[in-house]
Amino acid sequence: MKIKCLILAACMLLHFPFSSGRDYVIMSKTDTIKIGLLISDKKYVAAKYGAEMAISKANANGGCNGIPFKLEIRSLEGPWGTGSKEAVSLIFENEVWAIMGSHNGRNAHLAEQVTAKARIVFLSAWAADPTLSQAFVPWYFSCVPNNNQQAEVLINEIYNKKKFNKIAIVAENSYDAEFALKSFVNKITVIGKVNPFQIRYNIADKDFEIIAKKIISEKPECVTLFGTPSSSIKIIEILKNKGFNLPVFCSLSNLDENELAGKNLSVYEGITVISSEHWFDPEGAEFKREFKKIHSNEPGSVAAYAYDGMNLIIEAIRIAAPDREKVQEAMTNIRYEGVTGTIRFDERGNRKGPFHLMKVINGTPVKEE
Repeated sequence: MKIKCLILAACMLLHFPFSSGRDYVIMSKTDTIKIGLLISDKKYVAAKYGAEMAISKANANGGCNGIPFKLEIRSLEGPWGTGSKEAVSLIFENEVWAIMGSHNGRNAHLAEQVTAKARIVFLSAWAADPTLSQAFVPWYFSCVPNNNQQAEVLINEIYNKKKFNKIAIVAENSYDAEFALKSFVNKITVIGKVNPFQIRYNIADKDFEIIAKKIISEKPECVTLFGTPSSSIKIIEILKNKGFNLPVFCSLSNLDENELAGKNLSVYEGITVISSEHWFDPEGAEFKREFKKIHSNEPGSVAAYAYDGMNLIIEAIRIAAPDREKVQEAMTNIRYEGVTGTIRFDERGNRKGPFHLMKVINGTPVKEE
């Protein structure tokens, strides 16, 4: 099935005239400027809500030279290869000016391949796979810290600041967790530390008691979790119930509010995670107030990065109009003060640091100094 989907995606790419690109980069006469959004599942609405807020705000401020922005959303349920299909649809059927993705790294690679051929900007607002930027595609950008950047922050905290040496790593076997683990272990090897004890588990595993017992039996000084909230929360709860009170560190993927299933950050009480600046600054406080007024709950990191990502694209379009291809040039040179902090890009489209950590105390995130 996977091979068939790959062949289908390839055929779809070949079907369209990518060679010159110029027919698709000059704005046609239209009453809206469309921006695409790819999300992993229709039920995962956090990125949709964040992006809609950015679009609404931009239109309230006059759109782009009086032309309103319109959000075109596609979800990626279904067989592997759907990411290519939906990206092609957004570009050639909906004629979007740029595409933002809030999904896993595997689908981000598919979208990146399509947008590179079509010469249109693709901004990742969640996938942290560092290999996305290694192809040096000038149309690719990311407003989230990638796994290498997250690993540097975590390792600095664990080894340099806390002086821990014996750590346990727990990682699920998903695509994104695998890359996060690889980045972390590679960074540890570079600094010459002893390879940490690793526990791997299948996403479908139900018995997290076994995982918790393995962790405790190793007697580590701390634990680092790479996975999704649904699994990590269960592991944390079992460890706490067993009286395991050692430090626990988590990657950004653990803050995906789509999978927190209505839980607030109190489920991570005492846990240290990669920080989004919107938790701490005045812009972030205003964003949270506006979001809660609309949706009756506070935003999480997925919504915040989607809000910033969409605002970035909107700003670049305003700079580049009326030439769609020049959006890439505007993105390259942009400096944006967002709710997740200052966003600038390096020569490969990665977001520049610095990046931080936060610790959840009494259900509230507090910045680690």
